[in-house]
Amino acid sequence: MNEAILSRCEELMQKGSSSFYQAFKGLPSPRREAVYVIYAFCRMIDDSVDEPEQSTYTIHEIHDLFEHLEEAEGHFIWPALRWLFSSFPHLDKGPFFRQMEGQLTDLEVTHYTTMEQLEHYCYLVAGTVGEMLLPVLRNDNGAEVAMNGIALGKGMQIVNIIRDIGEDRARMRRYVPLEIMEKHGYSELDWKDGVVDDRFIAIIQDLKDAALNWFRIGMDRLDTYPEESAFAIELAAAFYSTILNAVERNNYDVYTQRAYVSDESKLEMLSAILKRYPMLAYQASRMAVS
Repeated sequence: MNEAILSRCEELMQKGSSSFYQAFKGLPSPRREAVYVIYAFCRMIDDSVDEPEQSTYTIHEIHDLFEHLEEAEGHFIWPALRWLFSSFPHLDKGPFFRQMEGQLTDLEVTHYTTMEQLEHYCYLVAGTVGEMLLPVLRNDNGAEVAMNGIALGKGMQIVNIIRDIGEDRARMRRYVPLEIMEKHGYSELDWKDGVVDDRFIAIIQDLKDAALNWFRIGMDRLDTYPEESAFAIELAAAFYSTILNAVERNNYDVYTQRAYVSDESKLEMLSAILKRYPMLAYQASRMAVS
């Protein structure tokens, strides 16, 4: 495989999600490069819907090219994907098509009514990423822990939804289900006005509880993964769940402030989690000395 092509996928991940990049860059090859390719393709799918004017392809063009992957040309992602599927024969195209289905949903559904609807959306756009990663991070097809991988993706998507409420409102999208808003007496007018009060905090708490529950399910059975993969998953989950703490520090104002986790906090989490992986900690110390 052309290393320059894989490097371009790595650059996309490094630029697009520093948290994911820091969590997964320590994986051994070829798992590491496979994660880069999966991220780069998912980023392309997402951008084709969220930033169509800057996207190389429309979502429909991506679907057609992926469907005929062996003949697809014109962008570095296609040879990268061919390498991915040849390197990881357990990997299935199904989750990639369902990811596209989820992104297409954003063109059709802009406001959600029930938590059930939102959960299905979270599966399509994020649970599918868990399904994509399982055959890459494990030595099998991941069927044994599919539910865990899906749950972790859904939990991360709920965190995204909480963090991005203001940005999504600017795009006229409301992912917060109306049933949760009505439960706490919070109206759509309140949402349009960006009202942050006890009612809104209660809504965020409900979503936070759902996210943390999915994280708990997602983190179950990490002992069945190779150690490097388990460490990467735990680190990524820690980075994401800590965004919820940042939301709280911002007094729940997700309309005008973006919650983020500092590099210092990430380093502290890395050090704490590394202690649970003594062999990896030993290897890291040897690398630091050499």
